[in-house]
Amino acid sequence: MKSFRCRVCGNPLFFENSVCLSCGTGLGYSREEAEIVPVDARGRYIDAAGLVWHVCRNLNLSGCTWLSRFEGGQCSACELTRVRPNDADARGLSQYPVAERAKRWLLVDLDRLGIPIASKAEDPDRGLCFDLLSSVAENVTIGHADGVITIDLAESDDAHRVRVQGQLGEPYRTMLGHFRHEVGHYVEWVFVEGTDRIAEARALFGDETADYQAEIDRHYSEGPPSDWPERYISTYASMHPYEDFAETWAHVLHITDTIETASTFGLTSVSSPSEVPRFREFVTEVWMPLAVALNMVNRSMGKNDLYPFALPDPVLDKLDFVASLLSTR
Repeated sequence: MKSFRCRVCGNPLFFENSVCLSCGTGLGYSREEAEIVPVDARGRYIDAAGLVWHVCRNLNLSGCTWLSRFEGGQCSACELTRVRPNDADARGLSQYPVAERAKRWLLVDLDRLGIPIASKAEDPDRGLCFDLLSSVAENVTIGHADGVITIDLAESDDAHRVRVQGQLGEPYRTMLGHFRHEVGHYVEWVFVEGTDRIAEARALFGDETADYQAEIDRHYSEGPPSDWPERYISTYASMHPYEDFAETWAHVLHITDTIETASTFGLTSVSSPSEVPRFREFVTEVWMPLAVALNMVNRSMGKNDLYPFALPDPVLDKLDFVASLLSTR
């Protein structure tokens, strides 16, 4: 994540700020400019072209600071949410802002990498939307199907998430991680399946037409293959080619975003994969040394490793393939 400064007083800002804590100026996030911009007392911002923008109507509901083209309207990020908790679901509404914040961060990831995202309103067949569901009254399965990403809002609760993480033996589990993983399924569906890249993808990840339910049953009854650390980035990735791709995609976002943030704050001189010949070198020469250092910083604070993953050669090949999709957008 890039750093931001108030255009009025120059004070450093965080991505979620709706007001500058130094000068009191109201703020909004302009997706078109990829900047936090000042808004007037009515929540309006006039851009260089003279267009008037308004703070999203969901500021007080989900903490959304993004700008909308219409007064009283939703921003482009909120428009992607198809279902949210109803107003009578107090617990679901309390969990909802965490999911929306992670979704906005994901969209900044995708914008930064040049991944075009159409909404279901724009493209009913291949567009994207999110169902952010409360599991207070029903079971919710996190997943993707035909451009619909479903998220269980219970994952915003730290105790719940850590409990599930322990039950599944996962080294890493976050709300942002869920969004990045699930959008990986969408990316494969739109940009790989049915294209000239599918044969290459199958050579690396396996045949995605393999029976998904059968592979799930096998995974949870038998566990991952004994040699999974030599071929996969996680045990979950070993379950099915779809999951292997989505896990790999999520790690491309983890790596590129963290390095950009580290560069912004002076921790590395390289900020983008475009600065090296291949993504593999970006990982081995920039990310791995940085990840080791960040892991040691976490250990110095008595925390778990920030990036508890090993990256063998087959995984580097997969990361390289997934990152290559970015250059074609």
